[in-house]
Amino acid sequence: MKRKTFLKGMIGAAALAMLPLTATAQEAIKIGEINHYKRMAAFAEPYKKGIELALEQINGNGGVMGRPLEFIFRDDQGEPGEAVKIAEELMTRDGAVMLTGTILSNVGLAISSLAAQRGYVYLAAEPLADSLVWASGNPYTFRLRSSTYMQAAMLAEEAAKTDAQTFATIAPNYAYGKDAVAAFKENLLRLKPDAEFVAEQWPALFKIDAGAEVQAIERAKPDAIYNVTFGPDLAKLVREGTDRGLFEGRQVYGLLSGEPEYLDPLGEEAPVGWTVTGYPWYDLNDGPAGEFVAAYQERWEDYPRLGSIVGYMTVQSIAAALEKAGSTETEAIRAAFEDLTLDTPMGEITYRGIDHQSTMGAYVGTIALKDGKGVMVDWSYKDGADYLPSDEEVSELRPAD
Repeated sequence: MKRKTFLKGMIGAAALAMLPLTATAQEAIKIGEINHYKRMAAFAEPYKKGIELALEQINGNGGVMGRPLEFIFRDDQGEPGEAVKIAEELMTRDGAVMLTGTILSNVGLAISSLAAQRGYVYLAAEPLADSLVWASGNPYTFRLRSSTYMQAAMLAEEAAKTDAQTFATIAPNYAYGKDAVAAFKENLLRLKPDAEFVAEQWPALFKIDAGAEVQAIERAKPDAIYNVTFGPDLAKLVREGTDRGLFEGRQVYGLLSGEPEYLDPLGEEAPVGWTVTGYPWYDLNDGPAGEFVAAYQERWEDYPRLGSIVGYMTVQSIAAALEKAGSTETEAIRAAFEDLTLDTPMGEITYRGIDHQSTMGAYVGTIALKDGKGVMVDWSYKDGADYLPSDEEVSELRPAD
């Protein structure tokens, strides 16, 4: 997938275009992709580029079942109602054989509910709320990204190794934030039963009053802080917390805070010393992970973000499911996704049959400054399969299909 392999794929695409019309007249397999391209452009655009890179490679090598794979990109403005309307159009008017996409969990949950009602396969690429595959899980919804529970468990594991006894939490007040705090508490208390949570802050998504939140946390005098804010809320929290000395002498655990989408905009204000989940693309030079980074940079003249690899793996997952199904019929695709195993730039992953959650893992490390920019150091890759509940626990969390 480095330059030679990537160019081979592009040459293959050019050669395919020159074949006789009868060989290229196969109707494209259409996938409906719904996302917040305007509202969250900084995050959705790298994701889209990852999709487009994978499509170029797959179609350049003959497509899926001998047919080109096509994504129909639609913008939902980050609104659940609009997303459902678009999903209906993609299913009934545009000929999409399945749906994928979304970043915000409330939007993903809305599409998942529709998928269950209509009996239509939905691959939730990025939404992280645990309820998507557990409390609100259904036979037609699958999720790629390592869930809130999985990543919170990774950070709780790190927190349990320290002497910290009292913890404060801050998270956006919606499904993802609530799940993230609940998961961290559950996993930390399992590993460290005497830990105590002394403050919980719940700012509205993208409407944080950072000064007030910092004051409230400081009053509680916690030994450590668990942060779930992201995007502009994270930037405001970091700035206010640094200015007021909130983070001094305290360990902070940041869910998603090491992802380039959220870390890069902080520049020199990056919170040094935080333990975070993220994506250290700059250190990925070998194997499939390095090959993806090289191919992405070659194609886009830019570096990948976490969304880039998620977009790429979304296409890989769909292509693998379609090939396994040998059909574009809904029930065949649904059955193919269950226990589907495939190789990706992040290693082998499996979509578990019991809850439809993939075993995609995450990178955990510490934030440091390099050349005036935040980076992850001392990181390691955590296999998602090691941070999921047992089958018995899932059976209690998830309604019977």
